[in-house]
Amino acid sequence: MQSMKLFAALLGVSAMIALPAALAAERVQVVTSFSILADMIDNVGGEHVEVTSLVGPDSDAHVYSPRPTDARALADADLVVFNGLQFEGWMDRLVDASDYDGPLVIASDGIGTLASFPGQEHDDHDDDHDHDDQAHGDADPHGWQDLGLGNVYVGNILDGLIEADPGNETAYRENAERYINEITATDAEIRELLGEIPSDTSVITGHDSFGYFASAYGLRFLSPVGLSTEAEPSAADMAQLIDVIRDQNVQALFHENMTSPAILDQLAEETRLPIAGTLHADALASEGEASTWLGMMRYNARVLHGALAEPGDDEDRD
Repeated sequence: MQSMKLFAALLGVSAMIALPAALAAERVQVVTSFSILADMIDNVGGEHVEVTSLVGPDSDAHVYSPRPTDARALADADLVVFNGLQFEGWMDRLVDASDYDGPLVIASDGIGTLASFPGQEHDDHDDDHDHDDQAHGDADPHGWQDLGLGNVYVGNILDGLIEADPGNETAYRENAERYINEITATDAEIRELLGEIPSDTSVITGHDSFGYFASAYGLRFLSPVGLSTEAEPSAADMAQLIDVIRDQNVQALFHENMTSPAILDQLAEETRLPIAGTLHADALASEGEASTWLGMMRYNARVLHGALAEPGDDEDRD
């Protein structure tokens, strides 16, 4: 009798150990290209998804080199999500190498793109921005920097999850609605905060990644390189940027969490402008507030406000 009880107890323990693995196996296996999309998918998918991000927090998707294990991860996935607009220039080759044949979501599909070129500054709602289709080779891929486009990203992710897992459509739709409400509230919060910065303010970041942010929230961003961190500025580029800094109302330089600080440090030394903080452009932080997309956007807005708002604005807010 004792042995039978012991055997039953052991079976119960084994079942409890096996349960988390079984639940994980039942979840939709989603592979995405980088950390910001992974957070969006987690919010829409909730408990029904398990998300693998090929490029993790504080890492640069522009220069990522896929590994053989990435192809295997795609082959085993139920859904693959990536940004598109050539943000991940390596993604098409990886999908082909993996023989993945399931649903494929281009998260930026339908956002209406900003055309950009290396060294180009972005003015608030500049009429020269070319809102053309997704195939434009010079299109700015950083659409997540405008929270007003969040419903497009979330909608594309929602459609992909429903295609991969129609049985949980109701849950996905409820999660998406809640998330879009959070995005809208965060967008309003950021607009109020950044509205206290003078409209002619210009700042410089590591690469040309804040075009959508500039267009949405009214700042001007310049950079020593173009849309991808793979680019390296020439001596002529740097000299031209230094002239622009001296001619325009450039107030501060900002590092980016996933790029080398060397170029910005050189500019700071030559122009005597301060490095006013670190912004998150293409990757979440490993921990802290900026470890989620909405937290990252709030964090960036506060860093910019702290460095650029007119004296007295903080007292007015208290």
